[in-house]
Amino acid sequence: MKKAATADEFKRAMRRFAAGVTLVTTAGRGGRAGLTATAMCSLSADPPRLLVCVNRDSAPNRAIAASKRFCVNILGQKHRALALRFAGATGVQGEERFAHGRWGKAVTGAPVLEDALASFDCTLADAIESGTHTIFVGNVRAATSAARGAPLVYEGGGFHALAALAAPRKAKAKTRK
Repeated sequence: MKKAATADEFKRAMRRFAAGVTLVTTAGRGGRAGLTATAMCSLSADPPRLLVCVNRDSAPNRAIAASKRFCVNILGQKHRALALRFAGATGVQGEERFAHGRWGKAVTGAPVLEDALASFDCTLADAIESGTHTIFVGNVRAATSAARGAPLVYEGGGFHALAALAAPRKAKAKTRK
C-alpha cells in the first residue's frame, strides 16, 4: 500500500481546485513585502478571523512574522498582471513588486490595493508551522469590498475570470409577515 501521494501528484491534483487569487502584503523594518496566494479562507465571523498559508522559505513569510500584520487583497480579473508580478513570474522581488497598482496604507500600516475586490487588514493572532508552510491566523481589523468586479481565479496552472460575477448584485428584499 502506498503511504502518501508524491509532491508532484499532490500539486497536479490541487491545480484542479479553482481558488480565488489574493495578494498578501505586509510592511515592516525591511520595507513592503507581498506574494500571490490562493490558500486563504475565513476562519471565524465572531471574532472576524481568516487564515493564509505562506511558504516558510519566502521573504514575505519572514516579514509577516516580524511585523505581526498583513493585508489580504482579493484580486479581480483586471489584476492578472499584478498576480503574476507578486507570484514571481516577472522576476521582480521585494519593494519592486509594489511599483504597479494603486497602493494605500491600511489601518495596521500594511499595504492595501486600493481597487481590490475586497481587502482584509489583519493583525497576527497565531502562526502555525505545518510542512513547508506557515498558517498565519489574522484578526481582521478592517474589511472593505467593491460593489462590482469579476474575481480572478486560479485553476489548471493559470489565471481565469468569472465574468458572470462582474455585474452588481441586487440586495435581497426582506419580507414581512
